[in-house]
Amino acid sequence: MTQAAHSLALVEDDEPVRTSLCAVLESWGFSVEAFEDGESFLASDWDRRADCILLDVRLPGIDGISVLSKLTDRGVAAPVVILTGHGDISMAVEALRIGAKDFIEKPFDDDDLVQRVNEVIETSERADRDATEHRGRIATLTPREADVFREVVAGCANKVIAHRLGLSPKTVEIHRARVMEKTGATNLSQLVRMALKAGIDPDT
Repeated sequence: MTQAAHSLALVEDDEPVRTSLCAVLESWGFSVEAFEDGESFLASDWDRRADCILLDVRLPGIDGISVLSKLTDRGVAAPVVILTGHGDISMAVEALRIGAKDFIEKPFDDDDLVQRVNEVIETSERADRDATEHRGRIATLTPREADVFREVVAGCANKVIAHRLGLSPKTVEIHRARVMEKTGATNLSQLVRMALKAGIDPDT
């Protein structure tokens, strides 16, 4: 049995399901904090403490979709896995559109549940490491190179960048080459993906 030193927040109103899930997850080494409704979860600090949030789509009071929307508005980084009954697939798909990372149908297969929770956490942690690495590379740019970088990932041509920044096209080319060298990007698409992963919106 693989041990996983991760903290989970479980939001599930069905007490037998909640108790069973806690027992399964804790047997795999997870630390689990359980909530019976969305209000009590949102009032806690577990949206920030959890490595993953397991969220039932149907809850008394504020439903799972609304909880997920509030988490998105708060900028919560923890990945959310939706727990759904057979008749709630459309709601689960809506949750994916809003930002949930996976949905799992009831009744659960214990091994499948644990594997998918681990995969979601690992993917999230890998994305965090990538973002940190990308931000570190971007931080090595000089102020002028950073200006060119932002213009490039916004899709501006060298002539447009030169006009906006008051530089010659040749100087823009030099800065652009240095940006590619320092970031390690080999093409524009990779540079844009790097910016997005670092939390930089090219449209702004």
